Parts: sequence; structure tokens; C-alpha cells
Amino acid sequence: MKSILIQAAWLCILLASFVTGLHAAIFDVMKFGAKADGKTDDSKAFVGAWGAACKAAGANTITAAGKYMAGSILFQGPCKGPITIEAHKMILTALSDPYAFKGQPWVTFSRVNGLTINGGTFDGNGAAAWKLPNCGKKGNVCRLPANLYFNAVTGLKIIGLTNKNSKQFHMTIAGCKDVTIQNYTVDTPGDAPNTDGVHIGKSSKVSITGASIKTGDDCVSLGDGVQDVHVEKVTCGPGHGLAIGSLGKYPNEKPVLGITVKNCTLTGTTNGARIKTWPGSPVGSASNMHFEDIIMNNVTNPILIDQQYCPWNQCKAGAPSKVKLSGIGFKNIKGTSSSKEAMKIHCSPAVPCQGVIMNDINLVYKGKDGPAVSSCTNVKPSITGKVVPAACSTHK
Repeated sequence: MKSILIQAAWLCILLASFVTGLHAAIFDVMKFGAKADGKTDDSKAFVGAWGAACKAAGANTITAAGKYMAGSILFQGPCKGPITIEAHKMILTALSDPYAFKGQPWVTFSRVNGLTINGGTFDGNGAAAWKLPNCGKKGNVCRLPANLYFNAVTGLKIIGLTNKNSKQFHMTIAGCKDVTIQNYTVDTPGDAPNTDGVHIGKSSKVSITGASIKTGDDCVSLGDGVQDVHVEKVTCGPGHGLAIGSLGKYPNEKPVLGITVKNCTLTGTTNGARIKTWPGSPVGSASNMHFEDIIMNNVTNPILIDQQYCPWNQCKAGAPSKVKLSGIGFKNIKGTSSSKEAMKIHCSPAVPCQGVIMNDINLVYKGKDGPAVSSCTNVKPSITGKVVPAACSTHK
């Protein structure tokens, strides 16, 4: 009897070891042919490591340490189990030629259920792309690669990642669910065009907590179809601020619902808390949006709702936006404005803003032409606490 019990115990140990092995496989990109010399295109090695990890049962880990160069990389799912990428000691630099990517993102993760990225520096090597004639200027849209593109990923965790010098958006979250981004850094010159720090579209349950973003466009931008998004403890600047929109440029856009932006600091940005929709838009909606506990340091447009957003005159002049904005809160927003008109709430005459609440706002302008003012169109905000400048001190 005793020998049977001993044999059974050993069998359990062997089975446990087998199961543990299934759930702890490690795939090092160096074993898949990576050179890590910072000059050779190692994209095939990364794809090879991913393919092996994706096909293996259990929760697997890909490791990358060193300096790598790579062209376009597609990490395609679905996989047999969740994957973790350990990249704390990795610096991955993109090919400098903007045309080498043929309009595709640089690094794409597609249709993955359970993905964690720990650390890593992604350098888009975008200086050459920023200098392309008229690219990103005067409304010209160039098909340049985003640094990171997440398509239809569920259960995504990005922790301690550094993203810099992208040729276009630094990170796009598209069609994703259950996303957590923590301790995220973007470090790119303020004159790099169309280089949003994070752009989120058609995604739900997204949390960004703790980010330092310096870039040439929106630090965080939220497109159509986003729901249940929480942005907190973001420092932004240089950049174009924290934006919902632009909305209404395309037909059949999905509603925006449930956005909270709080405990953020913006310094020297062109905009602060901003909502923007296109004039002449199809019918759409955005509701339950709240900006709270935000510090503005020398921001040009600290609070801005712009339903006549029309960069480079690419719109139907004079046609009202049909994107209905409702349930909007601005609470405990303080600091300095670099322009006299510190608050602009310009809503659509076709669908005036509803449920706009302004609570405890103090924005100071120190210019020679007098204290800060605000302007409003097609809105009657509710005021609680002290609001400086007085809400809707001028109507346009």
C-alpha cells in the first residue's frame, strides 16, 4: 500500500511538472536568429518567436534584451494561450525609410486574447518622415506607420513601455476590450506632425494610469465608438492636449459613452480639455464625459468644446455639426491660460450641448489686455462653486 502511495505521489509531481512546463515556456528572440546589433533587420526573428509562442499551449513568454532594428512586424493571433513579452532591456528601432512600411503600422498585434507587454523602448526613427513635404500639413494625409497598433486585442496590459519618435501615431488601440496602460512614456519633439501619444477608437473598458507624454499632437485622443475609458495621472506637454474627437468626419460613427479624465497636468500645450466635432457631420452622439482635477500651466485653450473643428478648411463651411454632446462635466480645473479666452464652449446650432456642468474652475490670464474671459454658443451650462472666468461671459 505504501509503495502505491509513493508511486501515486511521484505521478502527481510529474504531472504537475508537465503542466507547469506547458504554462511557463520561454521563447528568446535570439534563438530565432536575431542579431541584436542595431543594424540588421530582426523582424523575422521576432515573428518567429511569436509564432512558436502562439502555437504552444499554455501561458508563454517571449523575451528580448538588447538593441534591435526591425521593419514591419505583425504579431498575428489567435493564439492557444496568453502571451507575455518581457522587454525591460529591449530597445527596438524602426527602419528610417518611411516608404519601407507600405502604409502599414510598424508593430501590429492582431486578434490576441491575453497579451502583456512589460517594459521596452520602441523608437520609430521618424525624423525623416516628419520632413516629408506637406506630410501631415495643410490636410495632407500620408500613409505613415504608427509605432504600435493593437487590433481586436482583449485583455491587454502595457506596463512601463517607452514609445518615441513615431512616424505617425505612437499607439493606436482599435477594436480592443479590457485594456490597461500603466507607467507609459512618450518622448517626441513638439513639432512632429500627427504623432498622437495614444489614440483609442471603437474600444471599451480602457484604463490609462500614469503617463508622461511629450509629442507633436494630442497626448491622448479618443475617437468614435469608445466606451468606459478612464484616463488618470497623465502629464502632457508639449502637445495638443487631451481630446475627445475629432468626431463626425465619417458616416456611421459609433457613439462615445462614459469618459473620465482626471488628475492630469498639462504644460505649454495648445489645448487642454477638448471635445471636437466636424461641421456638416452625419448624426452622432457623445455623452457622459468628465474632466476633473486638472492643472493647466500656460495652456492656450484650457477648456474647449469646438463643434466647428475644421483643420485646413476640409469641411462643409457653415453646415452645423449633428454630433449631439451631452452630460459634460468640467470640475476643479485650475492654472494659467496663455490666451485671454480661457474657456470656449462652442456647440452646434443643430444639436445644442445639453447637461454641461462647470464646477470650481480658476483659470488665470496675465496678459496686458486684461483678465481671462470665456465665450459660449448654443449652450446654457450649470454653474456650481466658483468659476473664473465667469462662464459664458461673452456669447458669440
